[in-house]
Amino acid sequence: MLKQKITDLLEEALSKNQSLFLINFDMDDSNNVKIIIDGDSGVTLNDCIAVSRAIEHNIDREAYDFALEVASAGATSPLVFSRQYKKNIGRTLEVKQKIGDTLEGVLSEVSENEIKITWEAREPKPVGRGKITVEKNAVIPFSNIKQSKVKIIFN
Repeated sequence: MLKQKITDLLEEALSKNQSLFLINFDMDDSNNVKIIIDGDSGVTLNDCIAVSRAIEHNIDREAYDFALEVASAGATSPLVFSRQYKKNIGRTLEVKQKIGDTLEGVLSEVSENEIKITWEAREPKPVGRGKITVEKNAVIPFSNIKQSKVKIIFN
């Protein structure tokens, strides 16, 4: 009953800000509720407060005892939905594949079914001695992604 009420209020709150979307919703046996949201342009503290208030202010505290936490997906949280990939075009990802190696490269394209990452590699020259830098790329279907994370790079 409480979980359904929270789900309904959450859906209503997210429908008021179309750039926000749900990443995870957990509720344990003690009614501790944790909601993780993300947004096409990121998530602000005010976004989290708005979602929290939309839920908190519409549930009778006399009838239900619960704890509510609304947070944004962290910078190092795995990417789950294609919407998250789209907002990270141009950033470096580490992609663990179900079949194949773990790849690291710049996310260059996102389609409905796959992503494309590019990176530079040093390879032997086709003629002569030494190495040259070449641009490599990989197209990875979402169905083959075990986990992807944005790499935080400090210069």
